[in-house]
Amino acid sequence: MFDRSCLRSRRRLIAATAAVALLPVRVAAGPRTESEAAGEAPWPEPLLATVYAGQVDPALCLVSEKYDGVRALWDGRALRFRSGRPIAAPGAFLRALPEEPIDGELWLGRGRFEALSAIVRTTTPRDADWARVRYMAFELPIGTGTFAARAAALARLAERLPPGPLVAAPQERVGDRAALMRRLAAVVADGGEGLMLHVASAPVASGRGGELMKLKPHLDAEAVVVGMRPGAGRHRGAVGALEVEAADGRRFFVGSGLSDALRRDPPPPGSVITYRYRDRTSTGLPRFPTYLRRHESL
Repeated sequence: MFDRSCLRSRRRLIAATAAVALLPVRVAAGPRTESEAAGEAPWPEPLLATVYAGQVDPALCLVSEKYDGVRALWDGRALRFRSGRPIAAPGAFLRALPEEPIDGELWLGRGRFEALSAIVRTTTPRDADWARVRYMAFELPIGTGTFAARAAALARLAERLPPGPLVAAPQERVGDRAALMRRLAAVVADGGEGLMLHVASAPVASGRGGELMKLKPHLDAEAVVVGMRPGAGRHRGAVGALEVEAADGRRFFVGSGLSDALRRDPPPPGSVITYRYRDRTSTGLPRFPTYLRRHESL
């Protein structure tokens, strides 16, 4: 994930010390007002994933699917992007969530990211659109104990709620690296993006650490759009490539993967995009970068 100073100071989740597993299920009262939100302290940065490269025995982890969705933080009253910016979800969706803070992904299904992105970017939400969205929850940010204990508490919480958008992301154990790779192959064959590995013994954490790792069949990274290169030939009058800046300050162009619609209406400067690449050159630049998606975390 892309590290920027503007992503570090976020709105703080509700402070609590009681174990979430012991809390009764309480349905949220609704979205909090701007005046209420204005009085809150900044959120801590949520836990961000590193790339899994065999650094941890997978048998020590709980493994779930990597959902091709939009990260969303629920503090019990308001739903927000990873940055803390509010998500304009309809009241019916929010009222179906518990008061307990949740971290997870808004998800429309495998291969449906662009459709989901259009839904969550809409400032005037439609109940019919949001009725198809699932909130795949994978963390209780104020929970106590190990991640395995919090995952179990989250599953119990979801089971006690009436049917609705909240789904506890299934977590499973794998015996070894071979079993992990078989699991990855099965998910990818069914149209999934990859896997997430969370160290089962880990306490609640934030920022980018070794507790959470992602495993995908290809390499990807994030960069900020800083400019455009005009197109030529059949792309004349549209965008030929996006000029982007990586976390290390290096700039390069991403042109492959841009649809005709994106070339006509590209992500504006300041947008964060994810690009896929094959490997790196001798100078450290990504080789054959291909546009994957625009992030909704700002």
